[in-house]
Amino acid sequence: MVTTRSVLPTAVPWARVATALAPAGVYLAIRLTGLLVLAWMATQHDTSLVRELTSWDGAWLLAIAEHGYDGVPAHHVDAHGQRDPFTTLAFFPGYPLTVAVVARLVGGDVVIAGLLVSLVAGIAAAYGLTRIGELVPGGSRRVGLLLVALFAAAPPAYVLNMTYTEALFCALAAWALVAVLRRQWLSAGVLTAGAGLVRPTANALLVAVGLAAVVAAVTRREGWRPWVGTAVAASGLLGYLGYVAVRTGTIDGWFAIQRAGWGWHVDGGRSTLAAVGAALVNGQRIFDVVLVLSFAASLVLTALAVRARLPWPLLCYGAVVLATVWGSAGLTYAKVRLLLVAFVLLLPVAVALARVRTTTAVAVVAGAALASAWFGGYALTIWRYGI
Repeated sequence: MVTTRSVLPTAVPWARVATALAPAGVYLAIRLTGLLVLAWMATQHDTSLVRELTSWDGAWLLAIAEHGYDGVPAHHVDAHGQRDPFTTLAFFPGYPLTVAVVARLVGGDVVIAGLLVSLVAGIAAAYGLTRIGELVPGGSRRVGLLLVALFAAAPPAYVLNMTYTEALFCALAAWALVAVLRRQWLSAGVLTAGAGLVRPTANALLVAVGLAAVVAAVTRREGWRPWVGTAVAASGLLGYLGYVAVRTGTIDGWFAIQRAGWGWHVDGGRSTLAAVGAALVNGQRIFDVVLVLSFAASLVLTALAVRARLPWPLLCYGAVVLATVWGSAGLTYAKVRLLLVAFVLLLPVAVALARVRTTTAVAVVAGAALASAWFGGYALTIWRYGI
């Protein structure tokens, strides 16, 4: 007698699926809230969601992705309404190059490609932040997910949905720092090099990764990998700055373009202190309040990070980001956005929230997400000078 055995499908391990998707779910839920509020506010101000998500520098980056550096249409001008043969070189090539590649996969539409790159990069950043939260002293999966939530709900997080460089840079930076914490020097070097092609804030990542690698090579005798990792890490940022120097014929070519076109230059923080002081004395706009609070919060978060004894490469990265942002003159209100990449400074808050009741942590995150959603709409449709 022949018997047959029915084969039943294996039950789907939903708990594992939920765990695996949690970082993406947390990030997307918060950023979707921001998008919905922005879409509503856009309709109230006779504009559109896509227009706001591709505005200002986003339009420059998409134009470079579509036409190349030398073919950007003449109506794209700097902050002073001017344009010279080197103005386009102010924008690093990593993001527009990525968008150009993706555009070929979506029928040549650079807008769809740009928004898609930012979306996927933001999700990748969420997983990197989750891993950082697991690796730091006192860390856990819960800490990592809360770090993702705080990052996605930060006041300037609206830029993560735009055709800007922040999402891609944060993804590369987060995973580079993960590689440092795991002592994977070649991976850290490659990721840092990539970040160096995306935006100049990679100077902070290069300092942190480079110092950590050198210390490992000298004190732990980890062989050739830290040295090679450091060399590779420097190739992205220094390579592009060198390219611009050759194109312009001056060693400080990129810095000269930034200063002439957008007013950015190192001034030791004098302009920042003047702007904060003016906002405290004469500020009449919501963004003035946000600027002052951002300045104060960055100092408090740095102190908390030191007190929490975060791994020193993370502290180094966060400190150099702050020094770069606050120590430079330029578009003052844009500095609030530029602070977003100092995401490691949110770790002490994530650790603290991980110790309270879940309902309390969820309430804090929900409140922050709603405030962030409104602020994003305000920054893009009302104030319009915060990016």
